[in-house]
Amino acid sequence: MTMTKKILWIFKVLLCILLTACGNDSGTGIIGGADGPTAILVSEKGEKAMYEQITAEDAKKIMDSDEKYIILDVREQDEYDSGHISGAILIPYTEIENKAEEMLPDKDNLILVYCRSGRRSKIAAETLTKLGYTNIKEFGGIIDWPYEVEK
Repeated sequence: MTMTKKILWIFKVLLCILLTACGNDSGTGIIGGADGPTAILVSEKGEKAMYEQITAEDAKKIMDSDEKYIILDVREQDEYDSGHISGAILIPYTEIENKAEEMLPDKDNLILVYCRSGRRSKIAAETLTKLGYTNIKEFGGIIDWPYEVEK
């Protein structure tokens, strides 16, 4: 590839990035927080909505406090039955869009989200945020939960 072609290619890439950033009203970005990354979702209307990633220890502190919260397990029924955090409600992450508004009617409640390893809970937290939930804290997976579980 000649130098002219390389420069032209770099220019095209930069132009695409610039046009995409300026012309799109929705997207996802990550910002760093003191305790790790926090996902920022930008809605189609350009409004910012957030969910926060916290540690299992931070989630446990909330659970031990007087703060009002909901624990949301987004695994499958058989996983939930094999062991879950006490008081957790189950909505598999694949059913969040269909069941959230019925099972979680107050979109301003603090919702603590977990799954097995953290992948599905991140997807569920993003989905809840897109649905208009305003106080989502995702704390990963039950495999990293050092506290008691119910069976």
